[in-house]
Amino acid sequence: MCGEAYASALKFWLLTAALMLLSAQPTLAGSRDDVLAGVFHCAAIGDTRTWLDCFYGAAQPVRAELGLPPAPPAQVKLSQNPPAGAPPSGDLGPRYQATTEALRCNSLTDTRQWLNCYYGAAQPVRAQLGLSAAPQARVVTSAPAGGPPVGASQPLPRAPIPAATGQNAGWLQMASYSFNRYGIFTVSLANGQQWRQLSGDTSFAHWKKPATHYWVRITRGALQSLNLKVRGEPAAYKVEQFD
Repeated sequence: MCGEAYASALKFWLLTAALMLLSAQPTLAGSRDDVLAGVFHCAAIGDTRTWLDCFYGAAQPVRAELGLPPAPPAQVKLSQNPPAGAPPSGDLGPRYQATTEALRCNSLTDTRQWLNCYYGAAQPVRAQLGLSAAPQARVVTSAPAGGPPVGASQPLPRAPIPAATGQNAGWLQMASYSFNRYGIFTVSLANGQQWRQLSGDTSFAHWKKPATHYWVRITRGALQSLNLKVRGEPAAYKVEQFD
């Protein structure tokens, strides 16, 4: 199929999918529409990895609305001005599935949940590229994090866990923590483990007390992701371990 014919066919498919999904539910105008318009712009990109970056960059309008750190400029630029080149080739099913799932996210009324759902919709393409599961990769009806989600597939830590008693039983004491300019944290635990929050997580910590005040538990989440939970806090942060 030549490039022009392919582009026409793809736009027709995307438009049909959008109309089918949006006609079945209320349309939520504004930043969400801008995101989906960006996804449509990404359709002409030939390289699948570049398409995925474009998909992530398209999320910037909703990230801005939520006051989240901005998506990487290169990704945003891709969604606004996708490069011209060879038309997509190979198995395009994952792209179609990702786009369809992103459109289905409009059934969610909460904007943060919508964004989590949108990022999770990219999972078929991540799998096609051999990338680890994104922290937000869940089904649409249970939307869970953002700049682009980065998966976590590391096994649960096997380092010795110091014994704790009373209300801290089963938790690890924090030894230190720091934040980068985007609010993403790095923590060291009393047993020597170091954990870094994934850049795609949309939950942000606001710790201000000394590190030793906080007690942490690491658990496995969906699709082999890892969650860091701080005792007494409702949020669960997506993390990866590093040396």
